[in-house]
Amino acid sequence: MSILHRRQFLASAIAAPFILDSNIRAQEQRGQGPNNRINLGVIGIGMMGRGHLGSFLGNRAVQVVAVCDVHRIRRDDAVERVHRAYAQERKAGTYRGCAAHVDFREVLARRDIDAVVIATPDHWHAIPAILASRARKDIYCEKPLSLTIAESRAMVQAARDHNIVFQTGSQQRTEFGGNFRRAVEYVRSGRIGRVRTVRVGVGGPARACDLPNQATPDGVDWELWNGPSPARSYSDVLCPRNIHTHFPAFRNYKEYAGGGLADMGAHHFDIAQWALDMDGSGPTEIQPPERGDTGLRFVYANGIEMFHGGPSGCTFEGTEGTIYVDRGALRSTPANILQQPLGERDFHLPQVGNNHRQNWLDCIRTRRRPIADVEIGARSAQVCQLGNIGYWLRRNLRWDPAREEFVDNAEANRLRSRENRTPWDRI
Repeated sequence: MSILHRRQFLASAIAAPFILDSNIRAQEQRGQGPNNRINLGVIGIGMMGRGHLGSFLGNRAVQVVAVCDVHRIRRDDAVERVHRAYAQERKAGTYRGCAAHVDFREVLARRDIDAVVIATPDHWHAIPAILASRARKDIYCEKPLSLTIAESRAMVQAARDHNIVFQTGSQQRTEFGGNFRRAVEYVRSGRIGRVRTVRVGVGGPARACDLPNQATPDGVDWELWNGPSPARSYSDVLCPRNIHTHFPAFRNYKEYAGGGLADMGAHHFDIAQWALDMDGSGPTEIQPPERGDTGLRFVYANGIEMFHGGPSGCTFEGTEGTIYVDRGALRSTPANILQQPLGERDFHLPQVGNNHRQNWLDCIRTRRRPIADVEIGARSAQVCQLGNIGYWLRRNLRWDPAREEFVDNAEANRLRSRENRTPWDRI
């Protein structure tokens, strides 16, 4: 989106025939579905969407009433999964209460839906999330939160304007045995002294899509899948045929995602930001290497340097030791740093349980902000976006995290947003 279109995005509603009802039930009425459950719609039934669907089907606080996908086979399979699960739960033999939708706007226009899960490819996070906020649906949105910096700020603004409980899918803040939470507590308690350097080992930057064209298979709405991105023909690398058991490579291409830098980076840079107490801010300098897809350096205003590169996960290097954390790994040098328990005066994170989706549901009831609130998701995605821009331009950049703009660099500032394809440029 251009900056102008971003402003229009915040001020306008999508065109007919999918005009959203401004009189949708008030926030405090949520959770008044069958058996006082939260009525849920799931948008996007790929690998992550199926995982979310299975989890919510096992949660009696939720009633899945709609699923949405542009791919007929995946959509129909999801509906049948819902019907089987609820038929078994009710011991009634049959259940037919879940609707299937191709267009996410139909889901958002439903008055009976309280909340939505957005598990689409990255280029389809911002538009559904902003329209869902306007429709007063609470949101669980996959990471990275957005494709561009302008998108994520628009997402935050829409959620705040409509008092939406918005959870970013950065589940390392709650799950994986608490390793990441413990690492953050020890770093922020000063157990490795003053932090000097952070190393984040994730994949490389996004590149332009150069895939060969293929014929669109039956049952796939390719125009809707491609959506706001530049026009191109179907590719099964981007949108696999049938039900797939791998993570599609749309993540590699800048038209749809932010590369490996943003894929796992949205997880690990998120933990780095958390440990540095930067959830509402970010680095002030971006220093890319002359060549290669690793080695870019972020510099924070307090002098801490964060490198893109190193072992998978996060390595925090301080004046008195190091802490390394990844999924399934937590260790320190010297080893006794993590062997000494934290005391009452040390830093402790709030207790929110070990289930990221449940934290969201709990917050829907209480109207509190979840552990990976939309602002946090926006700032973590922003680090990845800054890294990508640094690699693309191959020059040192200065960044103002308060104004969310590059200092004295018009070319870099243009990359904070993009022009969406018609009709999505009018949102």
